[in-house]
Amino acid sequence: MNMLLLFSHKLTELQQKDAIETLEVTNFIYLPKNLQIMWSNVASDLEDLEEYSKEFEDFIRLVAKKGDYILIQGDFGLTCKMVKWCKKNGYIPVYSTTKRESIESLKDGEVVKVSKFEHVMFRKY
Repeated sequence: MNMLLLFSHKLTELQQKDAIETLEVTNFIYLPKNLQIMWSNVASDLEDLEEYSKEFEDFIRLVAKKGDYILIQGDFGLTCKMVKWCKKNGYIPVYSTTKRESIESLKDGEVVKVSKFEHVMFRKY
């Protein structure tokens, strides 16, 4: 089973382990560099994402098979569009849920806030 990553980051070890153990993923497919740049930098002044999304749809058709997982997280509009497209075309769109912890400390007279995000599970859209 494949997991294709429409995702701006690298998977953590915990995310990889979870995908392997719970979703039976055997192969992780990252976007090629040009598509990764596009996914991570959707222009905020685009009025329509129809043409923009075509390259991602074509790539999914090329490398994934029906029933494969597609991890989709990123620009809200493009994420919604790709989730709908994946469902319509027989792929399984998922996202990573996280537990968030905020830690505040005093350092040199200043309050420093650190947010920690920890993967919990993959959830189907």
